[in-house]
Amino acid sequence: MSNSTSCLDQPPFFILVSVFSFTLLMFLVLGVVFLKKYRSLVQTRKRLQESRSFLGPVPRAPPAPAEEEEEVEEPTPQTPRSRLPESSTVRTSSKKLWRGLQQGPRFTKPDLNLLQLIKAGKEGVFYQARMVRGTCNGHSMFTCKISKEGVRPKHVDTEVSIMRKLVHHKNILQLLDWNTAEQPYILIMEYVSFGTLRTFLQTNRVHLSGDPELPSLLTIASYHIALAMQHLRSKNIIHCDLALRNIMVNKFPWEVKLTEFGLARDLTRMTSRHSSRWKNPRQRVPLRWYPPEYFKNNNYSFKGDVWAFGIVLWEMHTFGTLPYSNLETSEEVVYHICMGHKNPNPDGCRLEMLHVMRKCWQEPHTLRPSFTNIVTMLENIMENDADYVDVESPQGLMIDRADYHETKSLRSSVLLNEETSF
Repeated sequence: MSNSTSCLDQPPFFILVSVFSFTLLMFLVLGVVFLKKYRSLVQTRKRLQESRSFLGPVPRAPPAPAEEEEEVEEPTPQTPRSRLPESSTVRTSSKKLWRGLQQGPRFTKPDLNLLQLIKAGKEGVFYQARMVRGTCNGHSMFTCKISKEGVRPKHVDTEVSIMRKLVHHKNILQLLDWNTAEQPYILIMEYVSFGTLRTFLQTNRVHLSGDPELPSLLTIASYHIALAMQHLRSKNIIHCDLALRNIMVNKFPWEVKLTEFGLARDLTRMTSRHSSRWKNPRQRVPLRWYPPEYFKNNNYSFKGDVWAFGIVLWEMHTFGTLPYSNLETSEEVVYHICMGHKNPNPDGCRLEMLHVMRKCWQEPHTLRPSFTNIVTMLENIMENDADYVDVESPQGLMIDRADYHETKSLRSSVLLNEETSF
């Protein structure tokens, strides 16, 4: 009878032991999770402090000579932010990163001497300018973009962060300084001599039309634009506004520079896998440069930039003619593109460049080449041009070919540096 009673008492004992073991295990798991969360918060705070010190203000331009100096009110130093509790550090990290770009202004519009209008865009106006006194990071002349009313500061901060990510490329207009602390928001970029490529071609159409080397010159300019777009692709950035009006000319055709990143998107900052879709479908966009998949599926990817590059080639070979110039309304343009109609072949355009254009306009978009492929195609065209020499002026062509090989070697070194950095 006692044996049967002890046997009956054993199950409750094992149940108690099991419950105790399970409770102990849960405490251990919770302890490990809490420790990981604490370490993560500490690391996040450290990264935010490092980013805030990295995004600090750029030193002011050197003062003017003593006889021209005036009393200038120094900006009041910013008080350090109060220490936030650990629970709110993660939630406010993105806001802190945006605020890091919005330091006290180093200059304002009255500090600029606007010399010549370059172009007026959707969100800002470009000028050739210089400082009233001193220089901007050593540059006496520069290009500045002054935002229009209604542009949000976060939108300008995004443009600044993208341009900072694209530094050190000869075919991208380099950012020198900026003011996003107060309106009007201003971006200062390197100087260019001849404004936009569209204006340059329209102004010099008569002269260029009679140049027998025009096909080669346009191919060289196209090549440098493709190099800029290849650099964007390597940085995981979609331009979304590639057009002839957004290419600046410092020396045609060797120094053409991509600019205007107001619509650009950095995919490394986006968490959604469908980041190629627009969050705001009603946003104003350049419809005549946009691909069919945007109108059909609200989708714009790297292949959309390839489509726009084909439009840019067409613009160049028609000396800045508006795409689909026979269509007046937006509805007509969208219907025309969605039905698969293309721009007509430009008069006198070489077959090799027509081939590149048609490749850029293939559907579905997955059939379009990458910018690396486009660069290779244009290099082959340029190599073929260099194989056939005008015997009446071989010296000039030798100079052009030397410039080409110098550019090609620079590109190879850039690609090598990018590969080693990844």
